[in-house]
Amino acid sequence: MKTFTQSQLQAIADALGDTDYGLTGSEIGHLLATVKIVDTDPQMTKRHRLYNAFASDQNSRKQRTHIIAFIRKAMKPERFARDPERFEPMRLNLNRALAFAGLAVKASGELAAVDAAETLSQATRRALELRSDLTSRGVHPDVLWFCREELLADNYFHAVLEAVKSVADKIRQRTGLTDDGAVLVDRAFSGDVPMLAINELKSESQKGEQRGFSSLVKGTFSMFRNTTAHAPRIRWQMPKEDAEDLFSMVSLMHRRIDAAIMPPRV
Repeated sequence: MKTFTQSQLQAIADALGDTDYGLTGSEIGHLLATVKIVDTDPQMTKRHRLYNAFASDQNSRKQRTHIIAFIRKAMKPERFARDPERFEPMRLNLNRALAFAGLAVKASGELAAVDAAETLSQATRRALELRSDLTSRGVHPDVLWFCREELLADNYFHAVLEAVKSVADKIRQRTGLTDDGAVLVDRAFSGDVPMLAINELKSESQKGEQRGFSSLVKGTFSMFRNTTAHAPRIRWQMPKEDAEDLFSMVSLMHRRIDAAIMPPRV
């Protein structure tokens, strides 16, 4: 029967017990009981508590089945319904550890077999290095969520395309419009009484800000969406730094659209 190495168990426990995004103490206790793993040291820190419980269980059973069951239950997306921003950072950390065992948690929460990583650089790429950088920047969670599959592949071309699409998606959700591109932006943000207003539109300065935001969104659509949609991927050279800057800009758009008001229309 397959087992985890000591270092793999330690890395898995470190990821699941991470101080910022890991499981809480009560969650650990509940999940251990659910999969019938003895909570050998409930008084210890989360990481050591998990490692000791996992190691004891695997040494006793001579297999990793119950630890796999723990991971599956811990990473069910529905568990994060009230705190969704925890899921992706936790999955990132966990996949770094699991990569060396030939496993990965998909965006759906499913645990799947993958080619085992042999070096830390491979594991880091597989575990969404780009997403980690974006999370540290405080990028809007809607941007990360919409781009999750592309970021898994470390694919800047398609990740940028999907990020920009997410802005149009958000505008359609807020307005009920079905248009796309510049037409969508004009219908949502233009006019004396726009469907969405990023401020109160009482002064010329505020009206100018509204027009500028509209131009920013349209320009982004044109530069990154239309160009990437029609250019062969191999010819669209985009370094990681540029991609991260774009994600930050798209994050700003999401925050402003989230906070936008819908002026009463007579």
